Amino acid sequence: MVNNSLSLKHIIRESSLSENAPLLIMFHGYGSDENDLFSFANELPEELFIISVKAPYTMQPYGNAWYAINFDAEKGKWSDNEQAIESRDLIAVFIDEATNAYPVNKHNVTLLGFSQGTILSYAVALTYPEKVKNIIALSGYINKDILPENLKTQDYSHLDFYCSHGSVDQVIPVDWARQTPLFLSDLNIKHHYSEFPVGHGVAPQNFHEFKNWLLKRIS
Repeated sequence: MVNNSLSLKHIIRESSLSENAPLLIMFHGYGSDENDLFSFANELPEELFIISVKAPYTMQPYGNAWYAINFDAEKGKWSDNEQAIESRDLIAVFIDEATNAYPVNKHNVTLLGFSQGTILSYAVALTYPEKVKNIIALSGYINKDILPENLKTQDYSHLDFYCSHGSVDQVIPVDWARQTPLFLSDLNIKHHYSEFPVGHGVAPQNFHEFKNWLLKRIS
């Protein structure tokens, strides 16, 4: 079902519960759209209310992005961090809109991101920890340039992260992802980190692992 009444375009799968459902919000990667991760929806627990969001920046000839990635001869590949921060804050507003508009439990919100969607999911959780509970971070990394400066003073005690990466990822180097457990440990944040022998994608065993991880945390 498509709903465009909130600030970000999105599609939904309703929960088997009529109220207070656990909420899962999906954020696709660079150049994709809201239909991409939504293909997981039928395989996920029926009590989940699922929202898959479309990124705000339209790409040509097709696809969408949360922020621009520029290719420059001098700088190499670099991210537009100002756009990324804008998208981070847009998502925070959208979470509030969604928890008000749908019959969900605002204290049981999970973010699921892939690639650029993961980078934003990390940023939202670490900037607005009161809005989320669980984060499934697939094939991404923590971009410290889009995080607040007061990390050490935030309360992250309720957060829980599932992080995974392909060991032969050709888009986002696995070494970037391997820094995540150290970063989260330094903030005393609960987390699980896994690698799978794939490129920039989600292996079947990766899907089953995060699904089982999520099942234990949404009840």
